[in-house]
Amino acid sequence: MIFIAVRFTIRPEYSEEWLNRVQDFTRATRNEPGNLFFDWSRSVDNPHQFVLLEAFESAEAGAEHVNSEHFKTAMAWMPELIATTPEIINVELEQRGWSAMAELSPRG
Repeated sequence: MIFIAVRFTIRPEYSEEWLNRVQDFTRATRNEPGNLFFDWSRSVDNPHQFVLLEAFESAEAGAEHVNSEHFKTAMAWMPELIATTPEIINVELEQRGWSAMAELSPRG
C-alpha cells in the first residue's frame, strides 16, 4: 500500500472552516476504488494545523487519485487557504491498512 501523511498549516482566518472546505474532496477520495482510508485530524498544539492520513492499495491507485478531477479542483483552491507549503511523508508498505498495536489492548 501507499501510505501518505500530509501536514497542512492553514491561514488563521480559514482554520475554523477548513474541515468543511475539504468535505467534498474527502468524500470523493474515500469513494475512489483504490482508497483504503483518508482521515483528517487537528493538532492539539496548533489550532491552524491539520494532518491528513491517507492510504491507497497501490502506486497505480495513488496516481489515479492525483489525476482525478476532485484532486485537481482541491489543488486549485487550497493555495488561498494554506499558510505554508504542506509537509508530506509518502512511503510504500507491505501491509494493507491498519494493524493491531501489540503493546496495548483494553483491560477486561
